[in-house]
Amino acid sequence: MTSNDGSETAPRWFGVRCVYHDAVRNAYEERVTVWQADSVEASIALAEAEAGEYSAGIDFSYLGLAQAYLLVEPPGHGADVFSLIRRSDLDPHAYVTSFFDTGHEITGEIS
Repeated sequence: MTSNDGSETAPRWFGVRCVYHDAVRNAYEERVTVWQADSVEASIALAEAEAGEYSAGIDFSYLGLAQAYLLVEPPGHGADVFSLIRRSDLDPHAYVTSFFDTGHEITGEIS
């Protein structure tokens, strides 16, 4: 990659979350994919192109929502690949119940 001053820079990694809808099951999917790009905009463009490929031929359609996160370090074992901070007046239990554990998730069990 080349910086604004013309010098070479190391490629940067981004985690991009895209949201999909399955009208058949009335379900939503959030996927985080990892991209090497020179900007947030470029990482989103890559993820959105892949979102079209991913949803082609399956019941999920891409909703046009992509959120990118610049990784501090290249991806590896245990790397932080996406983070979203949301302000909320909800207490922790109500927050988790409202956004992550509504009872409508399609999940498996861990023994």
